[in-house]
Amino acid sequence: MSGPQTPEPTLSVQGDSPMGTRDEDAADGIQHSHRMLSFSDALLSIIATVMILPVTHTEISPEQFDKSIQKLLATRIAVYLMTFLIVTVAWAAHTRLFQVVGKIDDTLALLNLACMMTITFLPFTFSLMVTFPDVPLGIFLFCMCVIAIGAVQALIVVYAFHFPYLLNPQIERAPHRALYRQHILRIVLRGPALCFVAAGFSLFFYPLSYLLMAMVIFLPYVSKASSWCKGRLVGPQEPPAHSMEFFTFDLHEPLSKERVEAFSDGVYAIVATLLILDICEDNVPDSKDVRDKFHGSLVAALSAYGPHFLAYFGSFATVGLLWFAHHSLFLHIRKATQSMGLLNTLSLAFVGGLPLAYQQTSAFARQPRDELESVRVSCAIIFFASIFQFAIWTTALLQEQETLQPSARFGGREHAFMFAKLALYPCASLLAFASTCFLSRVSTAIFHLTQIAVPLTFLLLRLLVRLASALLRALRGLARPVPGAEEDVRAPLLPSTC
Repeated sequence: MSGPQTPEPTLSVQGDSPMGTRDEDAADGIQHSHRMLSFSDALLSIIATVMILPVTHTEISPEQFDKSIQKLLATRIAVYLMTFLIVTVAWAAHTRLFQVVGKIDDTLALLNLACMMTITFLPFTFSLMVTFPDVPLGIFLFCMCVIAIGAVQALIVVYAFHFPYLLNPQIERAPHRALYRQHILRIVLRGPALCFVAAGFSLFFYPLSYLLMAMVIFLPYVSKASSWCKGRLVGPQEPPAHSMEFFTFDLHEPLSKERVEAFSDGVYAIVATLLILDICEDNVPDSKDVRDKFHGSLVAALSAYGPHFLAYFGSFATVGLLWFAHHSLFLHIRKATQSMGLLNTLSLAFVGGLPLAYQQTSAFARQPRDELESVRVSCAIIFFASIFQFAIWTTALLQEQETLQPSARFGGREHAFMFAKLALYPCASLLAFASTCFLSRVSTAIFHLTQIAVPLTFLLLRLLVRLASALLRALRGLARPVPGAEEDVRAPLLPSTC
């Protein structure tokens, strides 16, 4: 069955169609998918980030803070990281799927909403997983959500291929559309198939379910690594005539740099928002307490929450400066490779854990004897969030001609400053973590004031790097011989020709 096709000879990517074509498509009930993708990306970044809330709201009293509670907290963080990565896999799959589906109609828009509704249910199933770790129902429901997401995405593929005018023009005009559909469906259903097996194991041996769910995250990378090894052993093979080189769903090519930046900005913005929500929820004095305990003085009541506000400003400064480093990094990146995308996802996963760092450090006033443990948790989260950013930079340098702007390459004017900027947080958090190993107590005020003072360090870095660069240029100028200087020195010693 075919629909009213509109000739688009110059359209190769989404958003390149002329205004007249857009008007004709709108009249036929067909729209471009840009706004729907923006809505979906925003929703997915929110879902990926808010799953830290069940971990941050874990109530741990001072008398309960022992090794068993630490093990429980570590287990919850590990489960959060796994589910965050699964949501980012769903986001990448959704984005790549709509590289194939170039336009949408009302049916596709409703199917996408059904997919988003299923994804929004994931935080609830995650809350069950972390609250009742020994009950397999949470794992089962989480797997069923992933299966439902895959089923809806498969329906989108089938519907779009049934009406080819909704497809990317390159696929719409291709002679092997049926093979493309089978290829895409096989990839779309691969993750849900693993979750189906994991759901079955959750009923009688749930630890294996976590392993199968982790395979959903790393299976594409394992598949590509095996293909690379096969190519090394057997030799390069000619691609078939109907190969889909432009179709990047199977991670043969990275996502677009712009979409990675948009998703990353969403995660950073939501993390910053979660911090102020915790302030509004936990640090607004009760009117009865103000009247009875503080004799009606709201200022005195708010002063009792001083450590919490200091923790908020320190945590926000950390989130903001990590975003600043991420922004500076991607400003100099021309193309994000597949490995850089994976490292960015891992960095974002730990950025999503920064509300937990805030909860831990803001509890200093209530748990003064557990300050060291709280600072260690915060330093570990900040270290991993920043070290993966530094790893992105290191990976980009390995292919600098392809991935970096000329100014950020070795010898470029911004190279030294970018290196110092991205190394600041890993070094500082590692030093703070090491200090807790030989100090018996950590000052909360110094810890948070140090976080707030880090912006000055970034400015100082810029100044020091510029001074060092100017000094090096001056030294090189002194070491370089002046043209004609040797001749000038010898000239007086030559006999006069007069």
